[in-house]
Amino acid sequence: MARGVRDLQLQELKDTISQLNTTISAQTTVIVQLQKTLQDAENREAEHQKREAVLQEQIDYLTKKLFGASSEKRHDEVEGQLCLFDEAETLQSDEPPIPDIETIVKEHKRKAKSTLEEKLKGIPVEEVIVDIPDEEKICPQCGTPLEYIGKELIRRELEYIPAKVKVKEYVSYHYGCPECKNTDEPYIIKAKTDKQPLMKHSLASESSVSWMIYQKYGNALPLYRQEKDWKQYGIELSRTTMANWIIYCSKHYFDPLYQFFHRKLLERNFLMADETPVQVLKEPGRRAESKSYMWVYRTGEDGLPPIILYGYSETRAGENAKYFLKGFDGYLECDGYQGYNKVPGITRCCCWAHVRRYLIDAIPKGKQYDYTNPAVQGVQYCNKLFEIEDSINKKHVSYEERYKLRLQKEKPVLEAFFEWLDAQNPIKSSRLDKAVTYISNRREFLTTYLEDGRCSFSNNASENAIRPFTVGRKNWLFSDSPAGATASATIYSIVEIAKAHDLNIYEYIKYILSKRPSKSWTDEQFETIAPWNQDVIDSCKR
Repeated sequence: MARGVRDLQLQELKDTISQLNTTISAQTTVIVQLQKTLQDAENREAEHQKREAVLQEQIDYLTKKLFGASSEKRHDEVEGQLCLFDEAETLQSDEPPIPDIETIVKEHKRKAKSTLEEKLKGIPVEEVIVDIPDEEKICPQCGTPLEYIGKELIRRELEYIPAKVKVKEYVSYHYGCPECKNTDEPYIIKAKTDKQPLMKHSLASESSVSWMIYQKYGNALPLYRQEKDWKQYGIELSRTTMANWIIYCSKHYFDPLYQFFHRKLLERNFLMADETPVQVLKEPGRRAESKSYMWVYRTGEDGLPPIILYGYSETRAGENAKYFLKGFDGYLECDGYQGYNKVPGITRCCCWAHVRRYLIDAIPKGKQYDYTNPAVQGVQYCNKLFEIEDSINKKHVSYEERYKLRLQKEKPVLEAFFEWLDAQNPIKSSRLDKAVTYISNRREFLTTYLEDGRCSFSNNASENAIRPFTVGRKNWLFSDSPAGATASATIYSIVEIAKAHDLNIYEYIKYILSKRPSKSWTDEQFETIAPWNQDVIDSCKR
């Protein structure tokens, strides 16, 4: 009996252990599930925090773009703040410093202020005599007439002479023989002008069209505002009339010269390019809201006369650059747009200003001087390259020497920069991630400028060349037709080339119209009206 009780108790204990094991197993499963749920929640929270950081970064970036300063300059010298590179040089003080770089960059001479005589040089002077009445030209003490002993400059005034409009009527005189006038064959001769009209059956003249072009393309003054100005002068000229005059002159006189400049451009070995959107309302088969593009191509730093050309296209496709640069073989400095890869026979150089711009945009708000931040470190590398490049340019050395100095001073910084780049692991979709991706995808093009001293370090020159168009676009907003956009591209080219050669824009445009260039001209004839021709410089120098 006792044995049966013990067996029963033992069986009950076994059953209890089995139940406890089952409970423990179930609880273990629940714990594992809870741990997994907790881990997933932590992962989601981490992802949420990353996403929140990316969104906050985007808000800060857009706020800076909307309300912040547009300049990319940074004042790195803050009291008590060490520069990333200065600190490295301090720690490695036993090594010889790079000569002349720091002293040249920090040394700045303020441009001498122009004197009043320099400002007024070349302006006609009218002397206004302030004299005393004749009755006072007698000595009150002895009655002797006074004699002139000298003069004194009291003040100067700058007088503005408003423009005036007049109509020039070309009248041809006719002559006939009085003896033959009653015969069957009377002799009559008519005087003929040696210059054809600018436009047949039109009031357009060289001076009026040149002024319209200068105002719109040089001063960004839309035609509807010019329409009001002409009315103030006493003549009503509609914007449609002015647009027709400009398009006609562009097609018949400026375009042949533009094509000559295009041929000269393709003969160079160092070019730069950029593009910007433009809206054209009446493009066939496209909506008025469609985005078209204005391209700018210019010569690089080869020491030859600069040529700047605009080109209009309906799209941003790389085929447009390929078509425009057909026949070019050399180095092309541009931004990171992949469409330029379609241009055959070129060696691409990517712009370091764009690299620095991406890294500046990746700096978190309030972290501009936190040198532990990766984006700030990247900007410091770029700033160092710009400082070295600036110091080399200030030496005014030859292109061969520039090539050697770049290899000596900039190549080590480039190697350190790319080593730093490889070590980065930014948050996905963050601005730093976009910057790293942008740089990594263009890595092979960022060092090609080292191959020749005439290669450009940045694309700032072409961006400066396209800026007048973007400023004008804010005023006139759009082009009405493809013909108008093409005319704008042609005339902007003439205007910017005149600027690059320091010519008076209005005088140069009038000079071209006075010569009436045409498609039948030879390149030798076009050379006579090119902005680098000495006769043109003497006639149109600003």
